[in-house]
Amino acid sequence: MIDRTDPEGAIAEAAKAYSNWGRWGEDDVLGTLNLLDEAKRREGAALVRRGVSFSLSQRFDMDGPQKGWRRRTNPVHTMLDTGTDAALGNQGFPHGIGGADDVIAMPLQCSTQWDGLGHIFDHGKAWNGRDAEKVVTSDGDLVTGIEHMAPHVAGRGVLLDVGQVIGTDGELPDGFAITEEHVTATAEVHGVRVGRGDIVLVRTGQLARARREGWGDYAGGPAPGLSFTTAGWLHRTEIAAIATDTWGFEVRPNEFDHAFQPLHQVVIPNMGLLIGEMWDLDALAADCAADGVYEFWLTAAPLPITGAVGSPVNPLAVK
Repeated sequence: MIDRTDPEGAIAEAAKAYSNWGRWGEDDVLGTLNLLDEAKRREGAALVRRGVSFSLSQRFDMDGPQKGWRRRTNPVHTMLDTGTDAALGNQGFPHGIGGADDVIAMPLQCSTQWDGLGHIFDHGKAWNGRDAEKVVTSDGDLVTGIEHMAPHVAGRGVLLDVGQVIGTDGELPDGFAITEEHVTATAEVHGVRVGRGDIVLVRTGQLARARREGWGDYAGGPAPGLSFTTAGWLHRTEIAAIATDTWGFEVRPNEFDHAFQPLHQVVIPNMGLLIGEMWDLDALAADCAADGVYEFWLTAAPLPITGAVGSPVNPLAVK
């Protein structure tokens, strides 16, 4: 049960109960990705049977969900060289060759992305108990930059389509708190297990609704999501990572009278859990419903941007 009036006490209790500080040594920079080992990758690779693949990324363009909160904007794509330049002979290349070049400017967490371990702090502490001010400076994340994760995020993926199993017409309403009972019931309906080293994908249906009705407050507003009470399940199952089709992973508004992303505050700096947000799970979910198989090979490497606390990603699920 949640005491809505005591977020600080609940956060402190959960942080202590589900801490992984020191579990993989004082120098660790991977957190729960340590649970995704060679055996788990072999298990995931063996799930490729049909050879069909799905991109789980939204498109990176100006039509994205961002509205400027925390100075987050949608991607700005600009051409540096074009076919017009080539046709007019303005590029200075010999023998008739021409080309096009482009550049993109965007916040690293404006669309489909991973939250790095340096993204969230708890009372001034970063992952593994380090002082936040010594980890992330104006030069970036000097310790747990997301580049360290780039070789590791590939293994067994599991889809939990909670929107389909628990919701109405495949969707959960905004503000719906997904509990441990909901995720375990969904896994049972799908006939799939969730365990050590898995990359778990939770579909709520909110992205499908946003596409149908418009972005609205998709970026930062009310949303279905994981309940604060799932912290124990996230720790006990020993999953390597989890991603959702929502902006903030956890339910919004949050479940306390005055709090901001309390589950983030527990699972990133204390548990070391890798979190993905704004993933597009709809096509994969439709295929899983059609063939009844909710496990697959999943590769979702972040861009190795030195010192970054988040990264865009184009996850690929292969069945």
